[in-house]
Amino acid sequence: MSEFNDTEKLTNEPAICGHECVQSYLRTLDNSPGVYRMLDAQQRVLYVGKARNLKKRVSSYAKPSGHSPRIARMISETASMMFLTTRTETEALLLEQNLIKQLKPKFNVLLRDDKSFPNILVAKNHAFPQIKKHRGAKREKGDYYGPFASAGAVNRTLNQLQKVFLLRNCSDSTYEARTRPCLLYQIKRCSAPCVGYISQKDYGALVKDAERFLSGKSTNVQERLAQQMQQSSDNMEFERAAALRDRIRALTQVQSAQGINPRGVAEADIIALHLEHGQACVQVFFIRANQNWGNRDFYPRTGSGADHAEILEAFLGQFYSDKTPPRQIILSHGIEDDDLMSALLAQKAGRKVDIVVPQRGEKMELIANATRNARESLARKMSESATQAKLLKGIADAFDLEAPPNRIEVYDNSHIQGTDAVGGMIVAGSEGFLRNQYRKFNIKGDDLTPGDDFGMMKEILTRRFKRLLKEDPDRETEAWPDLLLIDGGAGQVSAVRQIMQEMGVEDIAMVGVAKGVDRDAGKEEFHRTGKRPFALKHNDPVLYFVQRLRDEAHRFAIGTHRAKRAKSQMKNPLDEIAGVGPSRKRALLQHFGSAKAVSRANLSDLTAVDGVSEAMAQTIYDFFHERG
Repeated sequence: MSEFNDTEKLTNEPAICGHECVQSYLRTLDNSPGVYRMLDAQQRVLYVGKARNLKKRVSSYAKPSGHSPRIARMISETASMMFLTTRTETEALLLEQNLIKQLKPKFNVLLRDDKSFPNILVAKNHAFPQIKKHRGAKREKGDYYGPFASAGAVNRTLNQLQKVFLLRNCSDSTYEARTRPCLLYQIKRCSAPCVGYISQKDYGALVKDAERFLSGKSTNVQERLAQQMQQSSDNMEFERAAALRDRIRALTQVQSAQGINPRGVAEADIIALHLEHGQACVQVFFIRANQNWGNRDFYPRTGSGADHAEILEAFLGQFYSDKTPPRQIILSHGIEDDDLMSALLAQKAGRKVDIVVPQRGEKMELIANATRNARESLARKMSESATQAKLLKGIADAFDLEAPPNRIEVYDNSHIQGTDAVGGMIVAGSEGFLRNQYRKFNIKGDDLTPGDDFGMMKEILTRRFKRLLKEDPDRETEAWPDLLLIDGGAGQVSAVRQIMQEMGVEDIAMVGVAKGVDRDAGKEEFHRTGKRPFALKHNDPVLYFVQRLRDEAHRFAIGTHRAKRAKSQMKNPLDEIAGVGPSRKRALLQHFGSAKAVSRANLSDLTAVDGVSEAMAQTIYDFFHERG
């Protein structure tokens, strides 16, 4: 991106607010394109906007009337403004979207769920390419196909591709270590190249067929398989003909499972918006190679009442900020600066990107389907939100809170006699479980006694709130909790209270959730500092809600612990020895039976292994006998 003009103007003139404040800036502005920020009396950014002509755009805010309720509220809270001029309108649009994501202003539309999308990767760094799911930066050598709407959509496609094309999905290290075919070969999902059951040429042909399918040329693949099946049958090679028949059936299943497969749309994102009572749902369908690769719904914050055009324009800018846009974007509603957005997306993609709002034909049918999905998804979301609001109010009433909590944090830890200890934090709020804000903590305390739950909880909370105090000491963001739920009784609550006091954080409500006398669910007792413990009625929805919160924290902590334990169990000390690659590792394990046996071997035994020289044997011996 080209350099921006470094002239940034912040004027501290008389303390006036509203349209008079905006009016005071007009004489300093020219007709340049750029970005403006509206700030309140505490210098918090209320709104970030772009303009083809800064003076013209800002003058529209200087009028005392004629604004929507949302814009009128924004202007009334404006106490100062900041401006940044740019050379082009496209630069202004790009800067606007970057600032919105960074500053999260109150009156801007904000995309809250912006995770990366998975792709299918056909790796090309091996003689027998691997096919696998990939998420993140595309650094690995190979061909990428996507995006897919979810990991589930990728996994379903990969499973079917295994049945059809028999490509391996094992890692290169696993491939190198195999001496006999794995279970996938037995169930006809892999051609077992690891043990030489297929030639490189024949495997390469399967890879090309898979890539043709992922590129939308599945009909050609199916016709070729049918011809091969007929030829095998004519040659009385009935076993091969049956295998080809199974592959054709699997390919047909893939095509039928994809649902909508538009004939006239080869590559596009179908983006439909439904807006109701100030809440929005944006539904995105991914069409690639004339195939439907799934859909995902988003619930952007609407900036206190933005209209369809502004919501969709903000969504496009933020959604494609870290994604390559397709050749065509099909929208349910028009946006104000579609030419500018097209230019920005084309610049990002390195080719033309069309933005269309269809009025008839197949594209209109696709939009109608996406809009229906958006409407139904928003209805479900609003219903869930209403229920959640009642539960949060019930929490406030039960625990004597001043208001329903916006953010509840629940902590738990997991270990086996102190080993592989981890802590987990889950978050819930008005939108239910906020899984993208869950956090795991690897317990680092070397001075902890194995199994010391108090010590572990102290480490978790200390790390959590030290970071909060460092990053947001004035509590201006929504990252601070209103309520902490602790798994335990009066002792745990007292210990946590002491930890929080040491850090100077004493105004956050906390409740200990302890099992009752018989340790049965439904007989939980709730403990608060300075108050007697109490229980809720067995059929109280708030009790069920607290149980769900506690169980979710336990599930998350247990899952994190199991993942850590599995990772530590999978570690092999031979992987840490310089010069010991997959081949030598396999030779050593085949000769000695285990890494432990290798560690006990003397030099003469080590040199007896194929591929292990005297120098390599010395390196291995020293690794196990000179540590510490």
